[in-house]
Amino acid sequence: MARLLSEKKCIEVILKLEKMYPDAKAELNFNNPLELLIATILSAQCTDVRVNKTTPGLFEELKTPEDYLLIGEEELGNKIRSCGFYKTKSKHIIEACQILVERFYSKVPQTMEELMLLPGVGRKTANVVLSNAFGIPGIAVDTHVFRVSNRIGLAQADDVWNTEQQLMRRIPKERWSKSHHTLIFHGRRCCKARKPMCRSCALLEECTFESKTILGGSNEKN
Repeated sequence: MARLLSEKKCIEVILKLEKMYPDAKAELNFNNPLELLIATILSAQCTDVRVNKTTPGLFEELKTPEDYLLIGEEELGNKIRSCGFYKTKSKHIIEACQILVERFYSKVPQTMEELMLLPGVGRKTANVVLSNAFGIPGIAVDTHVFRVSNRIGLAQADDVWNTEQQLMRRIPKERWSKSHHTLIFHGRRCCKARKPMCRSCALLEECTFESKTILGGSNEKN
């Protein structure tokens, strides 16, 4: 496990990431909170690219929770089949829409506690929706954020919960949402899971990951 960076170094890395990825933002396409909620549920164990190929037609046809309830679980499953685990995702989406209709006047709620009442919605998904749809600061710890933050030394945790708590303590609140996106961008573009591109990484000097020079033996883009 990487050595934890000092608070000063942590802020320096966060600011450096912002300069490296000034355009970092959510890569799921959406126009409103409901679309982002659906897209984020679909993105579980699926790439944003694949989700973005699936949702244009879906969102053109289905605009309200009631629309999803009308077509039902089986038909929805057929429409989202390409996103994988479509039966489970379809079930979660239909159940979530039922709760939206019955408890929230068909509106996506704006609190962590209420969002997590919806099937298929954990802290990560809730943070994504709160941050990107409502502008509420949050750090959604997906696989990229977890890997990169613990490799670099921004966090030192064995699970996503403690990683999120540490990042929230060590990063100024006004930078939570931006940091979430820059960490994802860095994970996708440089600090990859199997072959991180350490030798070309702008954070090589700050990074405290012990195996960085070994893992960074190749800068192959894959």
